[in-house]
Amino acid sequence: MEAHRPPEKTPDGHFVVIKGRKWRATDPFIPEEIAARLRQHLMSARRAVRSATTAGDPEAERAARARVNRAKVALGERGAPWWDQPEDERRRRWEQGLARLDADAQN
Repeated sequence: MEAHRPPEKTPDGHFVVIKGRKWRATDPFIPEEIAARLRQHLMSARRAVRSATTAGDPEAERAARARVNRAKVALGERGAPWWDQPEDERRRRWEQGLARLDADAQN
């Protein structure tokens, strides 16, 4: 079995290349512990999308897709490009995103 390798990145580091397609890279400024928590929220939200879709529950699907979007914005993978943001704005993005996702998980 082949060991897991990180995806190829573009020379500027702004994008990863997966199966020939470019996707915006996670903001490297995010501390690994925080990025891991955000990825956990992202995966949980993706599972919720699948469950809601399977159950035919459009309201739950919308809520889950909104959580996916919040996680991806907090990670810097959507929204304003992280490389164009000053450090304080980048920090505020992931701190607020994580706080909201943590609150969503409590409900």
